[in-house]
Amino acid sequence: MRRLAGYFLRGLVIMAPLALTVYVCYSIVTAIDSWIPFSVPGVGFAITIGLITLVGALGSNVLADSLVELVDRLLEKLPFVRLLYGTAKDFFEAFVGDKKRFDTAVLVTLYPASEAKALGFMTRKDVDMFGLTNHVAVYLPHSYAFTGQLLLVPAEHVTLVQAGSAELMTFIVSGGVTDKSGATPTPASSLAPISASTTSVDG
Repeated sequence: MRRLAGYFLRGLVIMAPLALTVYVCYSIVTAIDSWIPFSVPGVGFAITIGLITLVGALGSNVLADSLVELVDRLLEKLPFVRLLYGTAKDFFEAFVGDKKRFDTAVLVTLYPASEAKALGFMTRKDVDMFGLTNHVAVYLPHSYAFTGQLLLVPAEHVTLVQAGSAELMTFIVSGGVTDKSGATPTPASSLAPISASTTSVDG
């Protein structure tokens, strides 16, 4: 039963982002089809794919950087829109952008006197802006939820884990009931804490 629950949660983690993407694309296709005065099967879908590809091409073009920055600045001036746009942009860039943030799996010692560890992802190696030297930012996802907790902890309390981000995220979200056979974790005896020398600026 626990194995079936693990399979279900693994599928949920995989399908949820896909379902959201499909829903957004379907909404765009439906809207485009409603604007076209004549009915031609597949036109809305083709236009949607073309628009997404065009936006991606423009976003990869050096000449388009200034336009993207202009749009960013305009949206940053709108209080409520700034919050939504900035959060969504940072979230997607963390997974698929050039500055991925959820690709470093770690174990965190929350209490020095305790042997308990927490699993999460190191998202930033430098938090000097908060007056904390030799500290790193670690995001701890919650089990059975798509929420989490951000902690700023000393670098020596963080240990790197050799495990895939997808497998680790599924393992955490499922509450540890999934089988991590697809991952390659490092034995505890060979894990080494992150040294202070690795806490360089990670813009």
